[in-house]
Amino acid sequence: MTTDNSQGQQDPHAQREADKYDNPIPSREFIIGALEEAQKPLRLYQIAKILEIDEDDEERYEAMSRRLKAMVRDGQLIRNRRGAFGLLKKMDLVRGRVSGHPDGYGFLVQEEGKDLFLSEKEMQKVLHGDIVVASIIGEDRRGRQEGAIVEVTERSNQKILGRLASEDGLSWVRPNNNRITQDIFIPKDGLLDAKEEQIVLVEILHQPTNRSGPIGKIVEVVGDYMAAGMEIDAAIHAYGLPNEWSEELLAELALIPDEVTEADLEGRKDLRGMQLVT
Repeated sequence: MTTDNSQGQQDPHAQREADKYDNPIPSREFIIGALEEAQKPLRLYQIAKILEIDEDDEERYEAMSRRLKAMVRDGQLIRNRRGAFGLLKKMDLVRGRVSGHPDGYGFLVQEEGKDLFLSEKEMQKVLHGDIVVASIIGEDRRGRQEGAIVEVTERSNQKILGRLASEDGLSWVRPNNNRITQDIFIPKDGLLDAKEEQIVLVEILHQPTNRSGPIGKIVEVVGDYMAAGMEIDAAIHAYGLPNEWSEELLAELALIPDEVTEADLEGRKDLRGMQLVT
């Protein structure tokens, strides 16, 4: 099976798409080729016209829309403010993960290529770990390439651990991760009876933008800041380590005897006499 565009070119991956889908659409590679040939960003209807997908064919047209959005998500395309899709390399844009610095600035770390410096102003739009597309705007005073964030394609922080602070009737959480330098504002109805200086887990309701900082609500009070063992609880929440167990598992654990029997040693090496550091 082959798919032709209006210029008569054939999709070299048409058979692969036909094997995967009942009503196939052009492959990602073919879409990229069409945009390279166009040499400018195109709207969905323009791409569909080039690839001979009729707008009246709702199933294929919607599938095409989903594919383009997936390509944006995966960093293959960028969608500009007018809704047109374009190639990153044609628009002098780069994609990477934000790495925050405790002093407020940050870097866009690419899979390939040099890191881009992000100023404190740019870092106000994002949080450490977010995936962004940025334009190269020049060099900073130290000669490093500097970027301006064009679009956030993936938000990496849905929940954040931090310490609750309050002043003049306002409350916010200071993240434990010092790479996240923005405080998270907590409305009164999102405090969950937490007290000042307690360690809490916050769900982000509104991600930061160039106009406003992050807003969240407390979903769990982890404990008091200076409480014994708090560093362990904080690590469990910070790294998403499992700490809740099913009744079935607990029942199975209860069947394990406290003493090791001779039968237990069969086929195993006994290391109980060795000094171990955990």
